[in-house]
Amino acid sequence: MLLETIRPAASSAGSPLMRCLAIYRQMPKRFALTAMMLLAVNLALVAQQGLVGRAVREARLGDLVTRDVAGGLDYRRAWFWVAVLLGLSLARAVVQYGAGLLSLSIGQELLTILRARILAQIQQLDLTYHWRHGVGEMVTRMTRDADKVRDALINFWRQMFETGLIVLVSGAMLIWYSPWLGIVPLALVLAGIALLSAQAGALVRLDRRIGAAYDAVTQDLSEGVNGVRVIKAFGLGPARIARFDAHIATFRQEARAAIVHAARRVPLPQTVIALGHVWVLGYGAWLVSRGTIDLGAFVAALLVINTMVLRIETIGLLLQIIADARSSARRIWEVLDAEPGIVSGHAAVPFGPLGVRLEGVSVAPLEDGAAVLRDLSFTIRPGEIVALVGPTGSGKSILTALLPRLLDAGAGTVRIGSDEAGWRDVRDLDLAALRRRVHVLPQESFLFSDTLAANLRLTAPDADDARLYEALLQAAAGELLDRLPDGLATRVGDRGITLSGGQRQRICLARALLSDADLLVLDDATSALDAATERLAIANIRGLRAGAARPVTMLIVSSRLSTILAADRVLMLADGHVAASGTHDELVATSPAYRALMGLQP
Repeated sequence: MLLETIRPAASSAGSPLMRCLAIYRQMPKRFALTAMMLLAVNLALVAQQGLVGRAVREARLGDLVTRDVAGGLDYRRAWFWVAVLLGLSLARAVVQYGAGLLSLSIGQELLTILRARILAQIQQLDLTYHWRHGVGEMVTRMTRDADKVRDALINFWRQMFETGLIVLVSGAMLIWYSPWLGIVPLALVLAGIALLSAQAGALVRLDRRIGAAYDAVTQDLSEGVNGVRVIKAFGLGPARIARFDAHIATFRQEARAAIVHAARRVPLPQTVIALGHVWVLGYGAWLVSRGTIDLGAFVAALLVINTMVLRIETIGLLLQIIADARSSARRIWEVLDAEPGIVSGHAAVPFGPLGVRLEGVSVAPLEDGAAVLRDLSFTIRPGEIVALVGPTGSGKSILTALLPRLLDAGAGTVRIGSDEAGWRDVRDLDLAALRRRVHVLPQESFLFSDTLAANLRLTAPDADDARLYEALLQAAAGELLDRLPDGLATRVGDRGITLSGGQRQRICLARALLSDADLLVLDDATSALDAATERLAIANIRGLRAGAARPVTMLIVSSRLSTILAADRVLMLADGHVAASGTHDELVATSPAYRALMGLQP
């Protein structure tokens, strides 16, 4: 629901901040109610000031306190005005409190919608986008930038909307007392606002620089936390602290520049606006001396212009908030408007066992023209276990990312299927269905900060404990439960920090097996296992659905001889294409490059 509510705003024309404001269309009742309550509050404020003027007039005429027939003082008229003004103040306070709560409520909902949409968009964007943008940028947009947009739109209610109403109603009241009494202050207000608006562009540019500096701070902080083991292992603490301090210093410098700019430029327009108060005081006194307006109207006019000037003077702070929000909103929509490089097709995945067929595939993952894979072609038959080897940087991981469409080929086709069911281009297939049937297990064993059972159930939410235990046995991790204090309920810590590398890899392998994929790709996913455990795991997987209508097809990226010996066939990548193909014994006999890669003697 939250994701759907923002989509109409994404197609709206206008500035990024206005596109965020358009999200309020998804909550029209609360928006209208808040507007009506604030309208009532501000009309009541001006009316209250006018009533004070009426009370002053009656006091001057001697009608506020009179003598009764018995010669005593009659305070009924005075108590009447006290009751009216007090009652109006209390009612206004209650309504304003309710309007404030409503504006905060819709501001928080807007923040929730923005963050949910950013997270969903991050999941949709392809790997190349994430390679170009760091984690720090994404975190900043979801936290700092989203908060600034929320604050601006809340201040829209408390400043822009209310101040606009005050200016209009107060100006109308002053003009009603005397045309020039209201026209001059309104002209000064417009001039002051124009001067303030002229600073908006510079403030937006300054905030963009602050945002970039904050990105660097967030990125460095993320790397410092995630890489704490490396930092400690190599004694890099002082150097990393100095690096972080440098980023903080840059951020502080940019923030100070924005504050200095605002401090130098904002006072002048505020002074121009404040001259309206001087005008009403001087011109109003002259009108009273001529008898054009009475003392009550003059007092009411002073109260009205005082309220209007005080409200307008806060517009300098509002301008800073809006400028920050404009920059942040632009940064948010840069992410939300980014077109995912990979768009789902609609065709069904072929039924039955799945093989792989690449024809003339070329890939430049960073889209810089530097192809990692060039004119690559090969076929993996359904049910076959193939080892993929090659020197570092030959494109093995890039190749594995093509199969579930984590990346798309720049040229050529990647097909899955079989001779019986037919071969389908992965770009034509439904993406969710494709990734359910094709599972890539990367070398980095990522576990979420949750229980072991929760991590395993990510690919099989309905699996019972018996099925989880069976998957652990297939991944040669059956004894792991005996070592964990709470079994499946054991919390594994951030990224599985409480487990060893081999334990994490086996848990991730068990999670992949629970997905019941037909094509399983292991990208150096057993590198932390000893040879015996690795052979056991691969043998278990080989026996998985053996003889069934849907045998498991495996592509294993590895440089370990024990892994390669467990495969039916070996593919060797070199210079972006298959340099050799065959069994291990065949390649040892026929390929010097393979022997050199594996460190074998001819």
